[in-house]
Amino acid sequence: MELAMLGLGKMGGNMVQRLLLGGHRVIAYDVDPKRPAEMAGFGAVPANTIDEIFGAFKGTKVCWTMVPAGKITEDLINTLAAKMQPGDVIIDGGNSNFRDSQRRAAELAKKGIGFMDAGTSGGIWGLKNGYCLMVGASKETFALAEPALKTLAPEGGLLHAGPPGAGHFTKMVHNGIEYGLMAAYAEGFEILKTSPFPDLNLPAIADNWMHGSVVRSWLLDLLKDALARDPKLDGIKGYVEDSGEGRWTVQAAIDQSVPAPVITLSLLSRFVSRQDESFSAKVCAALRNEFGGHAVKKA
Repeated sequence: MELAMLGLGKMGGNMVQRLLLGGHRVIAYDVDPKRPAEMAGFGAVPANTIDEIFGAFKGTKVCWTMVPAGKITEDLINTLAAKMQPGDVIIDGGNSNFRDSQRRAAELAKKGIGFMDAGTSGGIWGLKNGYCLMVGASKETFALAEPALKTLAPEGGLLHAGPPGAGHFTKMVHNGIEYGLMAAYAEGFEILKTSPFPDLNLPAIADNWMHGSVVRSWLLDLLKDALARDPKLDGIKGYVEDSGEGRWTVQAAIDQSVPAPVITLSLLSRFVSRQDESFSAKVCAALRNEFGGHAVKKA
């Protein structure tokens, strides 16, 4: 099939290449003109403006956006919609809030434009291994985009989760679970690192657990590789960002009265990682000194 990919970062650029390998015609666009030119080397049709994208289409316009969630996605979808005809389709493959996806689908439907939210997981390994796709769309929109979706996903990796919004909701919870898994590995390996056994080989332990252990996973495999390159992780600052989906998952848990302590605490632990000097820790130290005369360390 024919489609345009807007946003050629690590995910979007690799997705273009996988689509091309699957025999699709891909129009590649990015605000950085070097990236469409690079994709042209793989066989894509380069476009440096929105008008060039639409001028390159031969039939129904299917535009897949892979840009940061929020204002950038909102502005881009509005720009595309203003130039589209009934029957055309917009796919949002970024990590947008599912409520925004529901709203956008309803607004675009009034113009006869199809909308799909495609929660996409696979990271930089997706080109080789394929992308796990969690899709929210009408049956008609899903059917139109299905050839490209099947090319991008590995066997068993494509799910039509439900109507618009369901794809991003499923991906949101997926990322919330990811927060908890990462936090558990992080805590466990710090306990190993600080154990009474100073010569524990952390990369070897991670590798050992990858063979038959109940905690084996792709994340653990990636951790093994990271520890093999830098056993003490001296080259990495312990500052952990969050993309927003962990927060949205916690908010959904609150809205739906679902107890989710592990995911919630894993999110909050990321906030702790960003504090060079925690004021709350200072308060605790001061209180211990006040009520019990416990020693405090002076700044």
